[in-house]
Amino acid sequence: MFRRPVVQVLRQFVRHESEVASSLVLERSLNRVQLLGRVGQDPVMRQVEGKNPVTIFSLATNEMWRSGENETYQMGDVSQKTTWHRISVFRPGLRDVAYQYVKKGSRIFVEGKVDYGEYTDKNNVRRQATTIIADNIIFLSDQMKEKP
Repeated sequence: MFRRPVVQVLRQFVRHESEVASSLVLERSLNRVQLLGRVGQDPVMRQVEGKNPVTIFSLATNEMWRSGENETYQMGDVSQKTTWHRISVFRPGLRDVAYQYVKKGSRIFVEGKVDYGEYTDKNNVRRQATTIIADNIIFLSDQMKEKP
């Protein structure tokens, strides 16, 4: 198996612009999310005037663990934590497929990036929102039936 030294790998991600501007370092970064879970609500398509439409739905992911005194965790209570994620799909082809085929209870795999934003609610209060901007969706359950 071929292994490159760590320095060569790091050079791939960090580049110096020039000798003159050696203090300026351009870095590559990664904002990537992969989620596997169940859809919590049927998607809705929204469009703000002057902007592209977006398909939005929620996705639940679960963590399960055993808690107990035994190191092998054979005995003990099973605990579970459910985390809800807001998924937004902007890509035109994927947005339409998600709106048409994703439905509550579907088991799907979503790839995308995390986005943090702010909005003002109906009571004129500023709120923060975390959204997953999906760029790939894989359907894992047999619920690929078109909406009526």
